[in-house]
Amino acid sequence: MVKNGSKIPSFCLAKIRPHVRVRSPSMQLKGNVDSSTKIDEQKTEDSSRSCNEKETKSEDVTKVEAQVKIIARKVMIVVDSSVEAKNALLWALTHTVQSNDILVLLYFKKIASKQGSDLTKEKATKVPSFLCSMKNMSQMKRSDVQVEISIAEGKEKGTTIVEEAKKQEVTMLVMGQKKQPITWRLLLTWAGRPMGTNGGGVVDYCVQNATCMAVAVRRKSKRVGGYLITTKRQKDFWLLA
Repeated sequence: MVKNGSKIPSFCLAKIRPHVRVRSPSMQLKGNVDSSTKIDEQKTEDSSRSCNEKETKSEDVTKVEAQVKIIARKVMIVVDSSVEAKNALLWALTHTVQSNDILVLLYFKKIASKQGSDLTKEKATKVPSFLCSMKNMSQMKRSDVQVEISIAEGKEKGTTIVEEAKKQEVTMLVMGQKKQPITWRLLLTWAGRPMGTNGGGVVDYCVQNATCMAVAVRRKSKRVGGYLITTKRQKDFWLLA
């Protein structure tokens, strides 16, 4: 028994003391710092990963663009004001030219004599209007193709065209061809006229001597339709269009 007014022993107080563990502020702060550090590290890692992905995508785009530039070809069309040249251009736009190709409209001009006047030389430097019309038509029909105008001067048409095609490193050379009777060819052969002159043998000369693939195009009659294609290995191949 404990008497009234007497003190409670100290060991009793120790027994009833609550055992509550309080986390120190320093430990909580350390935990928050660790979690924020982990979040920052995760953000940094995500950011670096995103940058690496963007760099990889940009490298892939650059490689694709380089491949497109390599695939792009250069196609040369010999043009003038004739219907045959226009038919050859239309055939090339619909049957040969591909996206991102470079289309060169080549116009041959014979070298003027040294005694020509300054007015004649000034007119010679101007681009004929039909060339501008052909360029506009080509761009309207094929907006995905780059169109250029090239004027080559020389003494002989056939040799000048072949040299210009080789100089510009074209992939294909396309020319319009007229229908000529057999007697006309026999007369040219009998007269000994060279194939590279301005006669009917210019196209044949280019087909046989061009370093690239050369194609002569002649449109069939409206009743029959299609084109006759002549290459170095094949003559008058009928192609329906």
